[in-house]
Amino acid sequence: MGFLDFLKEKQKPGKIKDLPPEVEEVVKELRNVKDPETELNIVDEGLLYGLTVENEKVMVWLLFAKTTPECHFCQAIAMNVQRKIVGDIIEVLKKKGFRSIEVYNEIGLLLEAWKDETG
Repeated sequence: MGFLDFLKEKQKPGKIKDLPPEVEEVVKELRNVKDPETELNIVDEGLLYGLTVENEKVMVWLLFAKTTPECHFCQAIAMNVQRKIVGDIIEVLKKKGFRSIEVYNEIGLLLEAWKDETG
């Protein structure tokens, strides 16, 4: 192996392989959700941490960057960005036909849940 050959083997950001078709379809839909600060989609940006798809239920785990604890203004901005991303995820997946959507952070705290109670 050459000095920099390890770089050639590295996956490109957002490139995910060997996923079940239903998970791959959700990842494709989540590429439509943009981070309002960077305008990058959440998959390529690396915010998508985990995903479970069970029939009409989807659970999404996100990895949000931590803000400086001393900066209350930064925390307020981060919370608004997080709220926007989570809301967009739910809207995109509702349009895709999911009837139960749960969004968690990286430590498993539920950020938002939506369930279609009509059917």
